[in-house]
Amino acid sequence: QVQLVESGGGVVRPGGSLRLSCTTSGIAYNLYTLAWFRQDSGKERELVASIRHTGDTFLADSVTGRFAISRDFTLNTFYLQMNNLKPKKTYDYYCNAQHRFVRTANYWGQGAQVTVSS
Repeated sequence: QVQLVESGGGVVRPGGSLRLSCTTSGIAYNLYTLAWFRQDSGKERELVASIRHTGDTFLADSVTGRFAISRDFTLNTFYLQMNNLKPKKTYDYYCNAQHRFVRTANYWGQGAQVTVSS
């Protein structure tokens, strides 16, 4: 059974940092693209960062230079390191795992809220 469990959300001051974790079970990282999405209230979920089986990463323009995605095979966990967070923003962040060959094998974490406020 596949599970993605997020942790690390919370409230942070503008300019601060936070790291989200997504601990997985039931998936092999060499078969999946791992990603982080975020959603603002009333808006569509957007891709923030992804990491392919090769280790190649993608970052949305809005977070380039401030965020980083990484993974730890030994811990079955991948991360979103967020630095220099912008003020007055609350997002729900979701981790995601998409199988490289099976479109229907797409899994989500439960979500973690991040609020940037002074």
